[in-house]
Amino acid sequence: MAAMSASSPCDPEPGDLIEVFRPLYQHWALYLGDGYVINVVPEDEGPTSILGSAASVFSNRARVKIQLLKDVVGSNTYRVNNKYDNTCTPLPVHVIIQRAQSFVNKEVSYNVLDSNCEHFVTMLRYGEAVSNQATRAIGAIGFVTVAAGAFSLLGLLHSRSRDRHY
Repeated sequence: MAAMSASSPCDPEPGDLIEVFRPLYQHWALYLGDGYVINVVPEDEGPTSILGSAASVFSNRARVKIQLLKDVVGSNTYRVNNKYDNTCTPLPVHVIIQRAQSFVNKEVSYNVLDSNCEHFVTMLRYGEAVSNQATRAIGAIGFVTVAAGAFSLLGLLHSRSRDRHY
């Protein structure tokens, strides 16, 4: 799957998952047709603001919006990425679109780890919320936490062994 810029778009079909490559993460939207997508935007995030994107990590509320794909992508690149089709069965397109339309302009819970933009669009397409991006982040946080604990324990043991020598 090749990544495209807004000026050289690929041809998404209604119900497709759109992966937008932002500087620090991927943003996800669902293609509705006629150039429009539906996506969740944290309340404090502008259309494609890098600072807003970083601030979205701390947001806990988002607004569901229908926007032009080109506006969501901005100067970034994107691709159609229905990567979960191998493990999840997509709902019929008319059901996906109907589900999506029921959320327009609603405020929803937002959490980077368990209720993010990828969770939202996969819930629309498959009926279940999935996010490998969040799973990887949780794994990284767990690894850092374990590593920090191990280093703290080693430091404590090292300082106790030094204390005995004096």
